[in-house]
Amino acid sequence: MNGLMRTLSDAKWRFTVPILLLLFWEAFSRSGVIPASLLPAPSRVFNTWMDWMFGLNESAQDNSGKWIFDAMASCMRVFTGYAIAAVLGIALGVAIGWWRWVERAIEPTVQMLRPIPPVSWIPLAIIWFGIANKPAIFLVFLGAFFPILMNTVHGVKTADRNLLRAAAMAGARQSQLLRFVILPAAMPSIFAGLRIGIGSAWMLTVTAEMVAVKSGLGYVLWDSYYFLRYDLVIAAMISIGLLGYLADLLLKMIMNSVLRWQHVATVQSHKA
Repeated sequence: MNGLMRTLSDAKWRFTVPILLLLFWEAFSRSGVIPASLLPAPSRVFNTWMDWMFGLNESAQDNSGKWIFDAMASCMRVFTGYAIAAVLGIALGVAIGWWRWVERAIEPTVQMLRPIPPVSWIPLAIIWFGIANKPAIFLVFLGAFFPILMNTVHGVKTADRNLLRAAAMAGARQSQLLRFVILPAAMPSIFAGLRIGIGSAWMLTVTAEMVAVKSGLGYVLWDSYYFLRYDLVIAAMISIGLLGYLADLLLKMIMNSVLRWQHVATVQSHKA
């Protein structure tokens, strides 16, 4: 019973601010201070969004009923580029953090490339890959790769050296040290990088869809801006935010499952 009351109390505080913001937005939009065409009310945005999703009344015009196709196109680009970034970022991050010669050989190049904004690669991406999925996937990869890489390097370098010494004294080989000591110790930092990377991945796929692709949520957002359909622009923004939140939530669930040992150790230390 206490657990249920605590859950209800948490839910109340979790939704209070969004509800108040929506009410203020609705009242301000209807007040006429700003023309409704420039700041559509939440009720109008919701109506357009529902038509975009389910094709109810054609208020979204040519986009009516096509939300699922736009969302799937964006999700495909995000998760393809993100998966490549995760695999390469973790592998290279472990190598840089573990082997000094790899760090000396690769880190200067990484540190020169890292400050370059991913959006500045758009002209080259279009030249190299054309107007299709590939430039968007490339930009998503760039946006997600460096946060994952740098957090992995940090996790490997800050692993407890006493654990390494103990495992080495027990006769563990280098491959065993990496698998059973370094990777588990670095996992919290790796997941931090993965969560930062998924947010960057969504931002970059929307940017790429605005200029290099003719489908997806970002394309609908930009196309709607040209036709002054700000209700659809806001609906696209909400869709991107919702899908990004769900992706992060899924990643957080995986993290909690993988790092279950960490939570158990924390609870036991509090009990002690």
